[in-house]
Amino acid sequence: MEKPLRREAAEALENASATAPRIVGVGTAIPPTTYTQQEMLEEFGITDPRIRSVFLNSAIERRALTLPPRLPDGSRVMETQGELLDKHLRNGLAMGREAIESCLKDAGATLADVRYLCCVTSTGFATPGFSALLIKELGMDRHCSRLDVVGMGCNAGLNAMTATAGWATAHPGELALTVCIESCSAAYVFDGTMRSSVVNSLFGDGSAAAALRAPARPETGGGTGRRPGPGPAGPALLRFSSRIIPEASGAMRYDWDETQGKFSFYLDPEVPYVVGAHAEDALAGLLAGTGLHISDISHWVMHSGGKKVIDSVRANLGLSRHDVRHTTGVLKDHGNMSSGSFLFSYERLRDEGCTRPGEFGVLMTMGPGSTIEMALARW
Repeated sequence: MEKPLRREAAEALENASATAPRIVGVGTAIPPTTYTQQEMLEEFGITDPRIRSVFLNSAIERRALTLPPRLPDGSRVMETQGELLDKHLRNGLAMGREAIESCLKDAGATLADVRYLCCVTSTGFATPGFSALLIKELGMDRHCSRLDVVGMGCNAGLNAMTATAGWATAHPGELALTVCIESCSAAYVFDGTMRSSVVNSLFGDGSAAAALRAPARPETGGGTGRRPGPGPAGPALLRFSSRIIPEASGAMRYDWDETQGKFSFYLDPEVPYVVGAHAEDALAGLLAGTGLHISDISHWVMHSGGKKVIDSVRANLGLSRHDVRHTTGVLKDHGNMSSGSFLFSYERLRDEGCTRPGEFGVLMTMGPGSTIEMALARW
């Protein structure tokens, strides 16, 4: 019975691909100031050999950051929580705008075409959120539907894309955007502890946007009369899955540091192994009922969570270094940019031009919860 079942599953995937929302554009942005790991050590006068080792053995070469202003003696200002929130908004709006504009250009669309905007962030809190602020700043249609996904962490890009894909499916022919905006330098604590140093060695600032559109139905001609845009470009997003690990809920946190009077990240040293150990189960959930096996997946787009995280997932899924080349490349050039990192990797895969029609890919993000999010894509 295996062949008939495989044939039925293949037909179901083919049918799903015809109506599923597709990624029709992608855009990324980073701040203008970047630093090597060695430069960061020098900026903050870090001499502790243990902390220096964390920075220099991170598989990261350079990151975009907005560091605190300098004092007359050359040292850096210790920013208050209020100043960090201002940085979060100021830098976030600048990066988000650039990422959206780049994404729309890639999609062959304009701001007037956007009917849904989902904004993601975990590096600060504001009400109204980035969705309302960007609609105002960019002069977008005030009837644009919107959603803010706040505080979910590094996995949140795919959580947001799930919502965006759902909206696009319900509104065929209309353009929907997911925008990840992470000003990680607005969430740093410089106290010389190993806890904060691990975080400070890893994260970078960045924003990434993806445009989604489901094929217009013949009878609708694109829904509201707006031009439906170019035909299928990127992969169809066939399904999403989520795997939460409740017993590790405290392994990744962004909580209040009473001593410093501000919020700070915490990463448990066991995070890479917890994520890796559950990656196979998460993938099984994504592929269940599709007739697909891991050997059928041609492309992997993963969150650049850190060297140990990537290595752990790769080992548990039996992936090659080539499979994760763009994930490790993004980590090397930008560090961990939280929710938008996987879209930087997707952009590199797209630009490489190696995908072929009919091939399958998996998008994967990991973050607090602890959670593994996945999406099945088909070119």
